[in-house]
Amino acid sequence: MTSDGSDTLFLHAGCPQQGRLSDLWAFDVNAKMWRSLPAAPDPPRGGTSITYSAGKLYRMNGFDGQKEQGGHVDVFDLGSEAWSTITYPADSKSGPEARSVSALLPLEVDSKKYLITLFGEHDPSSLGHSGAGKMLGNVWAYDITGGDWSEIKTDGDAPQPRGWFDADVAKDVKGKEAIVVHGGLAEDNSRLGDVWIMEVI
Repeated sequence: MTSDGSDTLFLHAGCPQQGRLSDLWAFDVNAKMWRSLPAAPDPPRGGTSITYSAGKLYRMNGFDGQKEQGGHVDVFDLGSEAWSTITYPADSKSGPEARSVSALLPLEVDSKKYLITLFGEHDPSSLGHSGAGKMLGNVWAYDITGGDWSEIKTDGDAPQPRGWFDADVAKDVKGKEAIVVHGGLAEDNSRLGDVWIMEVI
């Protein structure tokens, strides 16, 4: 789920009682009404990530029931209500590896807009939702204008690899943006309650 930062929430995909979904819904908080939007490109998936930036929704990652998804960012233009797809090598060199139950956030640095994807599960557990798979601890930035990925290398302490966590963008008193990460599921299947802030200097 994400929002436009104003008056609309967007709900996408997930796992119902059976199977997986690729639907997209918009909820107008003022009118208190749902509206169905065109579904995202296949495959349907759970654990996907979606975010909003400058009139567009960006969707990537997720688990389709067989494997983690990666190598593409699907873009929904809210003006034309049409999907398009950006592809990239999901090789952990030119782009982030496939993952699910991760995060996708919009971040502005020096007036440039980026998409940030971080952490998540790379290799699912055979126990499904009852167990933890191989977790990732890396952070990648996509330059929306330039169209390229770069891995962010952090200094000092960093959160342990995790999935199923919460994350958001926060601003300081001067309007500088940072990423806040809270909780999640560790690779040893333990629940986490820590809070971290990643500042871009």
